[in-house]
Amino acid sequence: MLPWTRPPRTPRARRTLAALLLTLAALVAPTATATATATAAPTQAAASSRGWNDYSCKPSATHPRPVVLVHGTFGNSIDNWLVLAPYLVSRGYCVFSLDYGQLPGVPLFNGLGPIDRSAGQLDVFVDKVLGATGAPKADLVGHSQGGMMPHYYLKFLGGAEKVNALVGIAPDNHGTTLLGLTKLLPYFPGVEDLLTTNTPGLADQIAGSAFITKLNAGGDTVPGVRYTVIATKYDEVVTPYRTQYLSGTNVRNVLLQDLCPVDLSEHVAIGTIDRIAFHEVANALDPARATPTTCASAVS
Repeated sequence: MLPWTRPPRTPRARRTLAALLLTLAALVAPTATATATATAAPTQAAASSRGWNDYSCKPSATHPRPVVLVHGTFGNSIDNWLVLAPYLVSRGYCVFSLDYGQLPGVPLFNGLGPIDRSAGQLDVFVDKVLGATGAPKADLVGHSQGGMMPHYYLKFLGGAEKVNALVGIAPDNHGTTLLGLTKLLPYFPGVEDLLTTNTPGLADQIAGSAFITKLNAGGDTVPGVRYTVIATKYDEVVTPYRTQYLSGTNVRNVLLQDLCPVDLSEHVAIGTIDRIAFHEVANALDPARATPTTCASAVS
Protein backbone atom coordinates (compact mmCIF):
# COMPACT_ATOMS: atom_id res chain seq x y z
CA MET A 1 0.00 0.00 0.00
CA LEU A 2 0.96 3.63 -0.22
CA PRO A 3 3.90 4.47 2.07
CA TRP A 4 2.45 7.55 3.75
CA THR A 5 4.01 8.23 7.12
CA ARG A 6 1.71 10.81 8.70
CA PRO A 7 -2.07 11.11 8.59
CA PRO A 8 -3.58 14.33 7.22
CA ARG A 9 -4.86 16.56 9.99
CA THR A 10 -6.70 19.34 8.15
CA PRO A 11 -9.21 19.48 5.30
CA ARG A 12 -6.57 21.22 3.21
CA ALA A 13 -4.08 18.43 3.90
CA ARG A 14 -6.68 15.85 2.97
CA ARG A 15 -7.39 17.60 -0.31
CA THR A 16 -3.68 17.85 -1.04
CA LEU A 17 -3.10 14.18 -0.32
CA ALA A 18 -6.11 13.23 -2.40
CA ALA A 19 -4.71 15.25 -5.28
CA LEU A 20 -1.38 13.46 -4.92
CA LEU A 21 -3.16 10.12 -5.07
CA LEU A 22 -4.97 11.09 -8.23
CA THR A 23 -1.82 12.47 -9.83
CA LEU A 24 0.03 9.27 -9.01
CA ALA A 25 -2.75 7.18 -10.51
CA ALA A 26 -2.67 9.22 -13.69
CA LEU A 27 1.11 9.18 -14.03
CA VAL A 28 1.76 5.56 -13.14
CA ALA A 29 -0.33 3.90 -15.81
CA PRO A 30 -2.14 6.11 -18.32
CA THR A 31 -3.15 3.22 -20.57
CA ALA A 32 -2.72 0.25 -18.28
CA THR A 33 -4.13 -3.22 -18.32
CA ALA A 34 -2.71 -5.89 -16.05
CA THR A 35 -0.62 -8.78 -17.28
CA ALA A 36 -1.45 -12.25 -16.06
CA THR A 37 1.78 -14.08 -16.76
CA ALA A 38 3.92 -15.24 -13.87
CA THR A 39 7.33 -14.71 -15.40
CA ALA A 40 10.30 -14.00 -13.13
CA ALA A 41 11.59 -10.46 -13.46
CA PRO A 42 15.33 -10.01 -14.14
CA THR A 43 15.80 -8.76 -10.60
CA GLN A 44 14.61 -12.08 -9.20
CA ALA A 45 17.70 -13.86 -10.47
CA ALA A 46 19.89 -11.46 -8.53
CA ALA A 47 18.23 -12.54 -5.30
CA SER A 48 19.64 -16.04 -5.57
CA SER A 49 23.10 -14.65 -4.86
CA ARG A 50 21.77 -13.47 -1.51
CA GLY A 51 20.39 -16.87 -0.69
CA TRP A 52 16.82 -16.74 -1.85
CA ASN A 53 15.11 -17.67 -5.12
CA ASP A 54 17.59 -20.53 -5.25
CA TYR A 55 15.72 -23.24 -7.13
CA SER A 56 18.28 -25.85 -6.14
CA CYS A 57 17.29 -25.41 -2.47
CA LYS A 58 15.64 -28.47 -0.93
CA PRO A 59 13.59 -28.08 2.26
CA SER A 60 15.02 -29.74 5.35
CA ALA A 61 13.31 -32.02 7.82
CA THR A 62 13.29 -29.10 10.26
CA HIS A 63 11.71 -26.71 7.76
CA PRO A 64 9.96 -28.98 5.26
CA ARG A 65 8.06 -26.31 3.33
CA PRO A 66 9.38 -23.53 1.09
CA VAL A 67 8.41 -19.98 2.01
CA VAL A 68 6.95 -17.75 -0.70
CA LEU A 69 7.17 -14.00 -0.03
CA VAL A 70 4.45 -11.81 -1.56
CA HIS A 71 5.30 -8.10 -1.79
CA GLY A 72 2.94 -5.18 -1.27
CA THR A 73 1.56 -2.49 -3.57
CA PHE A 74 4.34 -0.60 -5.35
CA GLY A 75 6.79 -3.23 -4.08
CA ASN A 76 8.75 -5.86 -5.94
CA SER A 77 10.31 -9.25 -5.32
CA ILE A 78 13.60 -7.78 -4.10
CA ASP A 79 13.11 -4.42 -2.41
CA ASN A 80 10.33 -5.59 -0.09
CA TRP A 81 12.43 -8.47 1.23
CA LEU A 82 16.00 -7.22 1.62
CA VAL A 83 15.86 -7.94 5.36
CA LEU A 84 13.23 -10.65 5.85
CA ALA A 85 14.43 -12.99 3.08
CA PRO A 86 18.01 -13.30 4.39
CA TYR A 87 16.59 -13.51 7.93
CA LEU A 88 14.62 -16.63 6.98
CA VAL A 89 17.39 -18.10 4.82
CA SER A 90 19.81 -17.85 7.75
CA ARG A 91 17.33 -19.91 9.76
CA GLY A 92 17.34 -22.73 7.25
CA TYR A 93 14.33 -21.97 5.06
CA CYS A 94 14.14 -22.24 1.28
CA VAL A 95 12.81 -18.79 0.40
CA PHE A 96 11.30 -17.53 -2.85
CA SER A 97 9.71 -14.25 -3.92
CA LEU A 98 7.69 -13.27 -6.96
CA ASP A 99 6.74 -10.14 -8.86
CA TYR A 100 3.03 -9.74 -9.55
CA GLY A 101 0.52 -7.15 -10.68
CA GLN A 102 2.82 -5.54 -13.26
CA LEU A 103 1.47 -2.85 -15.57
CA PRO A 104 2.88 -2.31 -19.07
CA GLY A 105 5.54 0.38 -19.16
CA VAL A 106 5.81 0.59 -15.34
CA PRO A 107 9.11 -0.95 -14.18
CA LEU A 108 9.94 -1.91 -10.58
CA PHE A 109 6.59 -0.82 -9.10
CA ASN A 110 4.25 -3.79 -9.02
CA GLY A 111 1.01 -4.80 -7.37
CA LEU A 112 -1.02 -2.35 -9.44
CA GLY A 113 -2.96 -4.75 -11.67
CA PRO A 114 -6.34 -6.36 -10.88
CA ILE A 115 -5.87 -8.41 -7.74
CA ASP A 116 -7.72 -11.48 -9.02
CA ARG A 117 -5.21 -11.67 -11.88
CA SER A 118 -2.36 -11.18 -9.43
CA ALA A 119 -3.68 -14.17 -7.49
CA GLY A 120 -3.44 -16.16 -10.70
CA GLN A 121 0.22 -15.21 -10.95
CA LEU A 122 0.74 -16.38 -7.39
CA ASP A 123 -0.91 -19.69 -8.31
CA VAL A 124 1.55 -20.27 -11.14
CA PHE A 125 4.52 -19.24 -9.00
CA VAL A 126 3.62 -21.55 -6.11
CA ASP A 127 3.35 -24.44 -8.56
CA LYS A 128 6.79 -23.57 -9.88
CA VAL A 129 8.28 -23.52 -6.36
CA LEU A 130 6.63 -26.79 -5.35
CA GLY A 131 7.82 -28.43 -8.54
CA ALA A 132 11.40 -27.30 -7.96
CA THR A 133 11.57 -28.18 -4.27
CA GLY A 134 9.48 -31.35 -4.31
CA ALA A 135 7.45 -30.13 -1.33
CA PRO A 136 3.72 -30.88 -1.25
CA LYS A 137 2.84 -27.52 0.32
CA ALA A 138 4.29 -24.03 0.78
CA ASP A 139 3.97 -21.34 3.43
CA LEU A 140 3.10 -17.80 2.32
CA VAL A 141 4.27 -14.57 3.94
CA GLY A 142 2.89 -11.33 2.55
CA HIS A 143 3.12 -7.63 3.30
CA SER A 144 0.14 -5.29 2.86
CA GLN A 145 -1.66 -6.26 -0.37
CA GLY A 146 0.67 -9.27 -0.41
CA GLY A 147 -0.90 -10.47 2.84
CA MET A 148 -4.43 -10.01 1.52
CA MET A 149 -4.19 -11.09 -2.13
CA PRO A 150 -3.33 -14.73 -1.27
CA HIS A 151 -6.79 -15.09 0.29
CA TYR A 152 -8.22 -14.99 -3.23
CA TYR A 153 -5.78 -17.69 -4.28
CA LEU A 154 -6.76 -19.83 -1.29
CA LYS A 155 -10.52 -19.35 -1.66
CA PHE A 156 -11.08 -19.33 -5.41
CA LEU A 157 -8.04 -20.82 -7.18
CA GLY A 158 -7.48 -24.03 -5.24
CA GLY A 159 -4.56 -22.66 -3.22
CA ALA A 160 -5.75 -24.21 0.04
CA GLU A 161 -4.57 -27.60 -1.21
CA LYS A 162 -1.04 -26.27 -1.72
CA VAL A 163 -0.61 -23.97 1.29
CA ASN A 164 -0.01 -24.82 4.93
CA ALA A 165 0.09 -21.31 6.43
CA LEU A 166 -0.47 -17.69 5.46
CA VAL A 167 1.26 -14.97 7.46
CA GLY A 168 0.02 -11.46 6.72
CA ILE A 169 2.12 -8.47 7.81
CA ALA A 170 -0.12 -5.38 7.92
CA PRO A 171 -2.53 -6.93 5.40
CA ASP A 172 -5.59 -5.04 4.21
CA ASN A 173 -7.79 -8.08 4.58
CA HIS A 174 -11.01 -6.10 4.64
CA GLY A 175 -9.86 -3.20 2.52
CA THR A 176 -8.86 0.20 3.78
CA THR A 177 -10.34 3.66 4.00
CA LEU A 178 -6.94 5.15 3.06
CA LEU A 179 -7.33 7.42 6.09
CA GLY A 180 -10.82 8.31 5.01
CA LEU A 181 -9.78 9.58 1.58
CA THR A 182 -12.15 7.22 -0.18
CA LYS A 183 -15.02 9.26 1.29
CA LEU A 184 -13.81 12.13 -0.89
CA LEU A 185 -14.04 10.17 -4.14
CA PRO A 186 -17.68 11.09 -4.88
CA TYR A 187 -16.64 14.76 -4.85
CA PHE A 188 -14.13 14.18 -7.66
CA PRO A 189 -16.09 13.13 -10.77
CA GLY A 190 -14.32 10.44 -12.73
CA VAL A 191 -11.80 9.60 -10.01
CA GLU A 192 -13.13 6.11 -9.30
CA ASP A 193 -13.14 5.33 -13.02
CA LEU A 194 -9.57 6.64 -13.28
CA LEU A 195 -8.38 4.38 -10.49
CA THR A 196 -10.19 1.36 -11.89
CA THR A 197 -8.84 1.92 -15.40
CA ASN A 198 -5.29 2.97 -14.60
CA THR A 199 -4.44 1.31 -11.30
CA PRO A 200 -7.07 -1.35 -10.60
CA GLY A 201 -4.90 -2.83 -7.86
CA LEU A 202 -5.53 0.32 -5.82
CA ALA A 203 -9.26 0.47 -6.53
CA ASP A 204 -9.66 -3.20 -5.56
CA GLN A 205 -8.28 -2.47 -2.09
CA ILE A 206 -10.79 0.21 -1.16
CA ALA A 207 -13.09 -0.99 1.61
CA GLY A 208 -16.43 -1.95 0.13
CA SER A 209 -15.09 -2.51 -3.39
CA ALA A 210 -16.55 -5.35 -5.45
CA PHE A 211 -13.30 -7.26 -5.01
CA ILE A 212 -13.19 -6.93 -1.21
CA THR A 213 -16.88 -7.82 -0.97
CA LYS A 214 -16.37 -11.01 -2.98
CA LEU A 215 -13.17 -11.87 -1.12
CA ASN A 216 -14.78 -11.85 2.31
CA ALA A 217 -18.17 -13.29 1.44
CA GLY A 218 -18.69 -16.53 3.31
CA GLY A 219 -16.01 -15.91 5.92
CA ASP A 220 -12.39 -14.84 6.20
CA THR A 221 -10.68 -18.22 6.08
CA VAL A 222 -10.74 -21.64 4.45
CA PRO A 223 -10.26 -24.98 6.22
CA GLY A 224 -6.84 -26.54 6.41
CA VAL A 225 -4.76 -23.33 6.40
CA ARG A 226 -3.20 -21.68 9.47
CA TYR A 227 -3.48 -17.89 9.50
CA THR A 228 -1.43 -15.28 11.32
CA VAL A 229 -1.92 -11.52 11.10
CA ILE A 230 0.78 -9.20 12.46
CA ALA A 231 -0.40 -5.59 12.80
CA THR A 232 0.89 -2.31 14.22
CA LYS A 233 -1.31 0.26 15.87
CA TYR A 234 0.72 2.95 14.09
CA ASP A 235 -0.40 1.75 10.67
CA GLU A 236 -1.35 4.85 8.70
CA VAL A 237 -2.28 3.06 5.49
CA VAL A 238 -4.53 0.12 6.39
CA THR A 239 -6.95 1.91 8.65
CA PRO A 240 -8.44 1.22 11.09
CA TYR A 241 -5.67 -1.27 11.89
CA ARG A 242 -8.07 -3.72 13.53
CA THR A 243 -9.68 -4.35 10.13
CA GLN A 244 -6.56 -6.35 9.34
CA TYR A 245 -7.61 -9.04 11.80
CA LEU A 246 -9.25 -12.25 10.66
CA SER A 247 -12.02 -14.29 12.21
CA GLY A 248 -12.21 -18.06 12.05
CA THR A 249 -10.53 -21.23 13.17
CA ASN A 250 -6.74 -21.55 13.00
CA VAL A 251 -6.32 -17.77 13.23
CA ARG A 252 -3.88 -15.83 15.39
CA ASN A 253 -4.08 -12.04 15.36
CA VAL A 254 -1.01 -10.29 16.79
CA LEU A 255 -0.54 -6.61 17.64
CA LEU A 256 3.13 -5.67 17.47
CA GLN A 257 2.88 -3.34 20.46
CA ASP A 258 1.56 -6.19 22.64
CA LEU A 259 4.91 -7.88 22.03
CA CYS A 260 7.05 -4.75 22.37
CA PRO A 261 5.24 -1.61 23.57
CA VAL A 262 8.03 0.71 22.41
CA ASP A 263 8.02 -0.55 18.81
CA LEU A 264 6.96 2.43 16.67
CA SER A 265 6.93 0.72 13.29
CA GLU A 266 4.28 1.92 10.86
CA HIS A 267 2.94 0.26 7.73
CA VAL A 268 6.13 0.16 5.69
CA ALA A 269 8.63 -0.54 8.46
CA ILE A 270 6.76 -3.51 9.92
CA GLY A 271 7.09 -5.38 6.65
CA THR A 272 10.55 -4.32 5.54
CA ILE A 273 12.89 -3.84 8.49
CA ASP A 274 11.21 -4.76 11.80
CA ARG A 275 13.01 -7.77 13.27
CA ILE A 276 10.51 -8.00 16.12
CA ALA A 277 7.79 -8.60 13.54
CA PHE A 278 10.11 -10.98 11.69
CA HIS A 279 10.67 -13.03 14.85
CA GLU A 280 6.92 -13.44 15.05
CA VAL A 281 6.90 -14.47 11.38
CA ALA A 282 9.41 -17.20 12.21
CA ASN A 283 7.21 -18.32 15.12
CA ALA A 284 4.19 -18.51 12.80
CA LEU A 285 6.12 -20.60 10.29
CA ASP A 286 7.34 -23.04 12.96
CA PRO A 287 4.98 -22.87 15.95
CA ALA A 288 6.39 -26.06 17.46
CA ARG A 289 9.72 -24.26 18.00
CA ALA A 290 8.32 -20.82 18.77
CA THR A 291 10.06 -18.66 21.36
CA PRO A 292 8.64 -15.54 23.04
CA THR A 293 8.75 -12.41 20.92
CA THR A 294 9.88 -9.38 22.94
CA CYS A 295 11.71 -6.11 22.38
CA ALA A 296 14.95 -8.11 22.65
CA SER A 297 13.97 -9.95 19.47
CA ALA A 298 15.15 -6.87 17.56
CA VAL A 299 18.73 -8.03 18.04
CA SER A 300 18.21 -11.79 17.93
